[in-house]
Amino acid sequence: MLTTVVHVTHEVVQKIGGIGAVLQGLLTAPTYAAAVPRNILVGPLFSADGPAADRLGSGGEVLYSSLDGRADHPQSPQLAAVERRYNVHIVYGRKVFTDPFTGASCRPEALLIQVHQYDKARIDLFKWRLFERFGIASNQYEWIWDYEQYCRIAEPAIDALLALGCGDETNPAVLLAHEYMGMPTALAAMLNAPTRFRTIFHAHETAPVRRLVESHPGHDITFYNALTLAQPRNLTIHDVFGSQKSFYKYPLVEAAKFCDNIFAVGDLVAEELRFLDHAFSPHPIDLAYNGVPAARISLNEKFLSRRRLRRYSLDLLGYEPDFIFTHVTRLVLSKGLWRDIRVMEQLDPLLRSSGQTAVLLVLSTETSPRPAAAIQGMESAYHWPVAHREGYPDLTGGEAAYYTGVQEFNARARQSRIIFINQFGFDAQACGSRVPPNMNFTDLRHGSDVEFGQSIYEPFGIAQLEPLAFGALCVLTRQCGCAGFVRRLVGAGASANILEVDYTPLPAPQNTLETLLALDASARVQIETTVAAAVAAEIYRRLPRTERQVAALLDTGYALASRMSWDAVARDYVLPGITRALQRR
Repeated sequence: MLTTVVHVTHEVVQKIGGIGAVLQGLLTAPTYAAAVPRNILVGPLFSADGPAADRLGSGGEVLYSSLDGRADHPQSPQLAAVERRYNVHIVYGRKVFTDPFTGASCRPEALLIQVHQYDKARIDLFKWRLFERFGIASNQYEWIWDYEQYCRIAEPAIDALLALGCGDETNPAVLLAHEYMGMPTALAAMLNAPTRFRTIFHAHETAPVRRLVESHPGHDITFYNALTLAQPRNLTIHDVFGSQKSFYKYPLVEAAKFCDNIFAVGDLVAEELRFLDHAFSPHPIDLAYNGVPAARISLNEKFLSRRRLRRYSLDLLGYEPDFIFTHVTRLVLSKGLWRDIRVMEQLDPLLRSSGQTAVLLVLSTETSPRPAAAIQGMESAYHWPVAHREGYPDLTGGEAAYYTGVQEFNARARQSRIIFINQFGFDAQACGSRVPPNMNFTDLRHGSDVEFGQSIYEPFGIAQLEPLAFGALCVLTRQCGCAGFVRRLVGAGASANILEVDYTPLPAPQNTLETLLALDASARVQIETTVAAAVAAEIYRRLPRTERQVAALLDTGYALASRMSWDAVARDYVLPGITRALQRR
């Protein structure tokens, strides 16, 4: 049995991206909980504002905080000594995670460090040691706060963990550096307490690759074809796309080669790391897929949620659609939201041919939740979320750009509509009075017929598969890590609930490094439009039109999801990978 696993991340308190969902799913999985009795989450204290009761989130318990005069833990004097040594503030206690689908909960320890007044001599010395041992030249990046704060967290985090009795020479703790943010702390563990810790880089993405895919007009079409062509020629990312070393995340990701193990959340992430640097080629990289919800619901529960969503559509649009499509995601370029619109453009005439209708509910925003009062005001003033206005409290710049495409589609479509809900949450308080009573976010997952997720860069993609167990058809790109997980489980066979889309195939004459790098936006759009027509036709063919078809998708979706649950991931991937890290030192 392991004694302690430390998770270093920026999402200790709030879910910002996928890492928070990973922690929630993994730590509440019964198999993982049985094997790991102690978990400690480490990250930055982003703000000292607000009362102590709110510092560790809803249900959290603060046991030590110099900011709030709390010293209710036996190691409080030792934590105070760490604060004086580095001139930082520490908040320590317990955080609560609850899985919304299974109801399972856990209370890991949480250690937050506020580093704004950090001792300069100490951080300069640490950066010199990073250069001396690992070749990281921090002076090129230290003006970037996102780099600087994670370097400042590193040594006080290790000292505080040691003060809390974390790990010993005979039974070391395992430190998971979640993405580049956790790497300075992992490196500090190697420097300051190598016998007390084993380190794993948990690659939830390959940060330099994300930047390249998003910035090149050819997006995934250019990048993944280039990667395939570069592999037999033994070329690196620098040879093909130019040096990436000026990007501040690059040296921290590259330093993962010093860890005892590496977790990649998808097959392509492992390939991307080896494309990044030849040093990763001989390095052990274990797959550690993310898990997906695997709760069982009845056919009646499925239909209840569908009725609620249809009633919601009736109140918004004046009709009840035959089909409910959904896309729940962050509003960022990598999610490829415009591809959904291209598919809907091709699907609308197919629905017209059979006299059927559909509504696509897109739940996405690039800002914090709007207050309930603001939602009510927009709802009464101009029928939000059917209509939107640019500016606070409604559309941000990125939301306005996406909504322009939605407006154009809605003006032309006859059988379908897209409703853009730029708000977190899905209930009457978060989304207005037209949300039916007793409806909440789980209805959006339970009642969906199709979930879109056609990302241009998606290391895994938990959200794409959240409705899988509830009988949805999940539409995702081949480059999504979750698609690789599905292929590993179903083999050469196909899943009735998964529609894998590939935008990257190109005719041989166009598939050269020179033509790929020259691929512009107009050429990419032509490719995407052609693929979208095929995707729309396949969605139309697979849409469940009878109760029997809905029941069949519910059964096959749950059967597949149960093999992809967090419990299965913990048993088959994460825990064996941790064991290998302990053995490799």
